[in-house]
Amino acid sequence: QVQLVESGGGLVQPGGSLRLSCAASGSIFSSYSMGWYRQAPGKQRELVARITTGGNTNYADSVKGRFTISRDNAKNTAALQMTNLEPDDTAVYYCNARALVLSGRGWNDYWGQGTQVTVSS
Repeated sequence: QVQLVESGGGLVQPGGSLRLSCAASGSIFSSYSMGWYRQAPGKQRELVARITTGGNTNYADSVKGRFTISRDNAKNTAALQMTNLEPDDTAVYYCNARALVLSGRGWNDYWGQGTQVTVSS
């Protein structure tokens, strides 16, 4: 298993930038697909971005061109660089690690505690 801790959230004005970081420990980091999710009050948790073990990325349409996900396997970290932030980006952001089980019949998912991002003037 893997333990995840997010950092870097805070209050930022519209148009500003933040960089979120996820530090992993307790397992082999390079074996996991890494993702960032977010959840706003009263809404479902949604996928923001994902990066696979091979480095392929996927983004929600709402953040394409503004957010960039990356990973550093040597440092056991994943990051989300957020630019041109909008009020609708306000949410708790969660780091996710996912690995297919050896049987190929399911996933193991692990989550961080979340970090608050607030975009407001």
